[in-house]
Amino acid sequence: MNALAVGLVVVATCGLVGVLLNWLSERPLASAAHTDDEGKNTGHGQAVEQLIEDINKKLPQTQCAQCGHPGCRPYATAIVLEDAPINQCPPGGDVLITELSEFLNKPVMALDHARGENKAPQVALIDESVCIGCTLCIAACPVDAIVGASRYMHTVISDQCTGCELCLPPCPVDCIELVATPVTLAQWRWPKPA
Repeated sequence: MNALAVGLVVVATCGLVGVLLNWLSERPLASAAHTDDEGKNTGHGQAVEQLIEDINKKLPQTQCAQCGHPGCRPYATAIVLEDAPINQCPPGGDVLITELSEFLNKPVMALDHARGENKAPQVALIDESVCIGCTLCIAACPVDAIVGASRYMHTVISDQCTGCELCLPPCPVDCIELVATPVTLAQWRWPKPA
């Protein structure tokens, strides 16, 4: 086969794959829409997605994975689809459990202390004089709050840090500590009732 024929086959194959992907992207997913006996869209999938989104908005967005899920949205999805317990979020603590209990009409449960303890908001702080620039903390940070380059000092963007503690274990020189988040007037909010 000459080069022209190979090129035409490759272009034709890419074109067919593109058409197929376009067709698939326009079809509704089975979980996104449900139909009744008459074939009408019931919107059940949209209602489930909205419920997941509503629960996700109530979660603290620390992305700490202490709940056993890789982040807050996967935990919200598990609560809705897998009936996961509402007491697995240490950063949210008892206040979140009560809020989810009322929202979902489920009984209030005690925080699962095996997953961690509820703590005051905190932020990571890197001792830059000790940092060796290994980049392991950058890879561990779920919200990209740590900046730096290989073999150069790293620092934390404190406004982005959620205090998830995931950067602590990979640090080989223990140059990261968590400190209480300073509350400024711009950040202060009335505390939620217990």
